[in-house]
Amino acid sequence: MSGTHTFTVGDRGRVVLPAQLRKHRGWPVGTTLVAVETASGVVVASRDELESIVKAELAGTDLVSELLAERRAAAQRDDRG
Repeated sequence: MSGTHTFTVGDRGRVVLPAQLRKHRGWPVGTTLVAVETASGVVVASRDELESIVKAELAGTDLVSELLAERRAAAQRDDRG
């Protein structure tokens, strides 16, 4: 499933991904890739893969309820202050 692939950043900031990696990931010519910078490094994924990653990370999370709870707590602090 995983592998180590090395590549070099060219003088114009371009990177050529190894053919083996592109084939393994199913990235044909023209695939849009997204680079996400994290505290521990950079994650490169296709848009579809990134969508799946985000959905998996947010699974079971009720963002609306969390946001409302944060807003209510902030409003209560403001009312007291």
